[in-house]
Amino acid sequence: MITATGIELRAGARILLESASFRIAKGDRIGLVGRNGAGKTTLTKCLAGEGQPAAGSITRSGEVGYLPQDPRTGDLEVLARDRILSARGLDVLIKKMRMNEERIATGSGGTREKALKQYERQETEFLTKGGYAAESEAATISAALSLPDRVLGQPLHTLSGGQRRRVELARILFSDADTLLLDEPTNHLDADSVVWLRDYLKNYRGGFVVISHDVDLVETVVNKVFYLDANRSQIDVYNMGWKLYQQQREADEKRRKRERQNAEKKAAALNSQADKMRAKATKTVAAQNMAKRAERLLSGLEAVRVSDKVAKLRFPDPAPCGKTPLTAEGLSKSYGSLEIFTDVDLAIDKGSRVVILGLNGAGKTTLLRLLSGTEKPDTGTVTPGHGLKLGYYAQEHETLDPDRTVLENMRSSAPDLDLVAVRKTLGSFLFSGDDVDKPAGVLSGGEKTRLALATLVVSSANVLLLDEPTNNLDPASREEILGALRTYKGAVILVTHDEGAVEALEPERIILLPDGVEDLWGPDYRDLVALA
Repeated sequence: MITATGIELRAGARILLESASFRIAKGDRIGLVGRNGAGKTTLTKCLAGEGQPAAGSITRSGEVGYLPQDPRTGDLEVLARDRILSARGLDVLIKKMRMNEERIATGSGGTREKALKQYERQETEFLTKGGYAAESEAATISAALSLPDRVLGQPLHTLSGGQRRRVELARILFSDADTLLLDEPTNHLDADSVVWLRDYLKNYRGGFVVISHDVDLVETVVNKVFYLDANRSQIDVYNMGWKLYQQQREADEKRRKRERQNAEKKAAALNSQADKMRAKATKTVAAQNMAKRAERLLSGLEAVRVSDKVAKLRFPDPAPCGKTPLTAEGLSKSYGSLEIFTDVDLAIDKGSRVVILGLNGAGKTTLLRLLSGTEKPDTGTVTPGHGLKLGYYAQEHETLDPDRTVLENMRSSAPDLDLVAVRKTLGSFLFSGDDVDKPAGVLSGGEKTRLALATLVVSSANVLLLDEPTNNLDPASREEILGALRTYKGAVILVTHDEGAVEALEPERIILLPDGVEDLWGPDYRDLVALA
């Protein structure tokens, strides 16, 4: 259980949440909603103990499992299986047991006796924590999240960003925590895994908070809604499911609007009468009382919801370039003994629109990294054509420097743009005032997405490499991206699980990984988008 009392959250000088109190108890399945930048990620970090509120207190009882939007692990040499088992400390126990098994087999005398006693203690602890059944449980969860045994046996550094995130999700679900805090858990999941996760959360016996722009997930699993209102710096608690919440919230807003209109009408009448009475010296006190009454009428009102701002996105007018600005030939990539793909060729013509498809782990993100120059191929070459200007939107936001501010990241992307123009562009992406001085590393997933897109807008790129650009965005912001894709005149190479993004792009061709097969786009490939 988690209890928050009188907490205040800030982003720089801006107050995100003020004097909020609530509880997350066993059986609470809470959907945390609000526009991008409202403070959802900041709030979950504080609930998890990875951040501190500006005021108030948060108390936790029982284990808390936290899945951040951008999970980072310290040791990328760890095997994926061991990372998952570490949620219950089983990875360390298994290593110790294996070491003592070897000492028992090869040792003698006192050394062997000591190893036997240690092994017995370790095996008892191992069995207490679920033992071999727990290993089977971890494997079942992993398989449901499209992490086969082959992947579990690999070091984390050999996995794609999507695979590493699914490892972290498997680890959190395996942890058997009393309370789960899940920030966009369906990112990088294929359609089958999303369906499995919905069923898992529906039957989860503890409490959880989920931030998700997957409406089907929220509708299916949530029995309470916390709405983080960025305009009022408040959290509204609705003890009901998603559909009833939507109806109730709309009714609440109509009530607030009606109450405000009535109060403003009465206050206007009182102020008008007070103005008339002030002309007479004998009525001055009465006029002041009327004015105070009008002020009280307005001060007691709840704020009416203001329409949420949405970043206005238009991809850049592409710089002039030759007929084929980007080609690649014979690309291959392996991590150790793991072969990702081999002998991939492609030619990107001016204004062409291409979708890369393939199952999770087929190398979609890796191919974009090779094309962007972020990573080097094992074999083959990437050849820039005449006038090539690349714009790369990275799934893990690695194009952003987390230690530099929002403003500094923008200026490094457009060094020739004057400060006024840079600030104007940032303003259109909802970064204003002190927001531009925040380090990129503290931004929420949605804010990082907006900043990364803002750097593309000032790039004048004529070839865009887009890796899951609609992740972490609220519906209105997602529509802005889709609209920008429809109107962009340059070439686009897109990796996405979002069928709407593919429809907006209207691709001409697909590249199917890991084989590198190229084909014309057709309806038969549409179902593969969500599955891949």
